[in-house]
Amino acid sequence: MEERKTRILFADDEPGIRMTLPLILEQEGFEVSVAATVAEALAYINRDSFDVLLADLNIGERGDGFTLISAMRRVQPQAVTLILTGYPDFATALEAIRNQVDDYLTKPTDVKQLVETIKEKSKHPRRTTPIQVKRVSTILREHVDEIMDEWLREANENATLSSVQLSKKERLDHMRLIIEELAKRIDAGPNVIADNEKKGAATHGQERYEQGYTARRIVIEARLLHTAISRVLHKHLLSIDMSTCISDIMLMGEGLHEEFEESIRAFEEQSGYGQTA
Repeated sequence: MEERKTRILFADDEPGIRMTLPLILEQEGFEVSVAATVAEALAYINRDSFDVLLADLNIGERGDGFTLISAMRRVQPQAVTLILTGYPDFATALEAIRNQVDDYLTKPTDVKQLVETIKEKSKHPRRTTPIQVKRVSTILREHVDEIMDEWLREANENATLSSVQLSKKERLDHMRLIIEELAKRIDAGPNVIADNEKKGAATHGQERYEQGYTARRIVIEARLLHTAISRVLHKHLLSIDMSTCISDIMLMGEGLHEEFEESIRAFEEQSGYGQTA
């Protein structure tokens, strides 16, 4: 009886490697299905069974390979998961999620090493514990320092914001409390009217007036905070509960608008509506 071939799902958005690597792997005795987009790969994961997922780190967008790893770990937890990356210096970030990925290889790929890795990992798959998934609100709380660092970097690099000279403490202001209020807004759910006090947002608006801000600068801060949060959530995508992810992110967006509307309201009240954007 012929031995069943190891089934590989290969996902990469580069046409050249999609044309060449699968042929090489098939010559080595593997059965390969190829996806060019995250959507195609997700369809394969939900339709067929695989022994190995080999995904580029960036498929269309930066870090999309993590989305596929997350999906495979949930739908087919027995599959070996491998990441390809063209950025060796990204190894530090990958190391942080090493417990969710069986291995990673850098581009250009050493085919011999890749084949050996697939064979070895397939023979001796690592027994991983189930992923402990979390709500977006929990991720916000657990990684608030990371969000603050990302936001501060963005704010310092923004010419409009950095033109107002502030210390680090003044720049960060009440952002930590605003993030906690966002997390509470997510936990409250979609059917709850947003009636939390938003103390952080209100105090933020009042102090920004005293520091010489304009309403436009507060709007820029809101945009940059959204960007910082999105980057951190993307980085920790493997930890997020996908069953609540979309609704949580929608609630987060609503909450962010509510927070900074409150900041602008407090700003205008402090200024007696005399400050223009």
